[in-house]
Amino acid sequence: MSANQTSTEVAARAPGKVNLFLSVGAVREDGYHEVATAYQAVSLYEDVYASHASDFAVTFEGKINTDSVPTDGSNLAIKAARLLARKTGYRGGVHLRIEKNVPVAGGMGGGSADAAATLVACDALWGTGLGREELVRLAAKLGADVPFALVGGTALGTGRGERLSPALATGQFTWVFALADQGLSTPAVYAKLDEHREKHALDISPAREVPSVDNDVLQALRAGDTIMLANALHNDMQVAALQMQPGLADVIELGERSGALAGIVSGSGPTVAFLAEDSDAALEIQVSLSANGIRTVRATGPASGARLLTD
Repeated sequence: MSANQTSTEVAARAPGKVNLFLSVGAVREDGYHEVATAYQAVSLYEDVYASHASDFAVTFEGKINTDSVPTDGSNLAIKAARLLARKTGYRGGVHLRIEKNVPVAGGMGGGSADAAATLVACDALWGTGLGREELVRLAAKLGADVPFALVGGTALGTGRGERLSPALATGQFTWVFALADQGLSTPAVYAKLDEHREKHALDISPAREVPSVDNDVLQALRAGDTIMLANALHNDMQVAALQMQPGLADVIELGERSGALAGIVSGSGPTVAFLAEDSDAALEIQVSLSANGIRTVRATGPASGARLLTD
């Protein structure tokens, strides 16, 4: 959907993401985990419509169930707007109308996309004129995935995931996402992963202090080789997500039996991302999953980062 940019309303769009590779290191002193990840933005977007208001408010529309999404000051889009206002000295507020297409609490960065699109929309609406680099610095204060939603494309993330470096990717990759009825809390999945590692400390290798993305992932992206990428997909958090929602293992097995080159839990889950050989294969995967009562969406990557929508 697109909208006219006017003096009273500005529209911006930001993409959801899939983690092609996610290595989780040991817990840091600040309580966060050091991670190394390869992000890819996908053509599943959050559209934010910002209009002038005396205070800060957010409403939602679209087919995604947003009953669990807060509308008070804890909402990430509201936090983004307030951060921008503080940074620039803007004294007014904003009403944010968000059309959601990325699953809530699904490991695809929907809330981060809301925040990224809000920064772009409010910067234009208020005429605050911050450059993209400054917006990315603000985004890093909001959450690990917010800077990537601004940048888009394909990138490597380190630190908590907020320190980005571009990754060369050629061609297009086709994805089918299996959506879960119930979301997962990212902090809860990290906690479950820590618990799993402690419980099985004698059987598994200890978490690396400085994790890294395997070179096979980078090679596959550079070559645009879908089969090579499928073989390189990895997510340390998957074991924890499967313990919290055991039925995800059946979903992965069904998708791979239906023709997916590989299936992987996206981020902290519970959305499962299936890499398809092409659009025809993706349609077959969708049909098979849908026949088993699983909701799906199809998307391609890489997709552009947050941007204004104009005619």
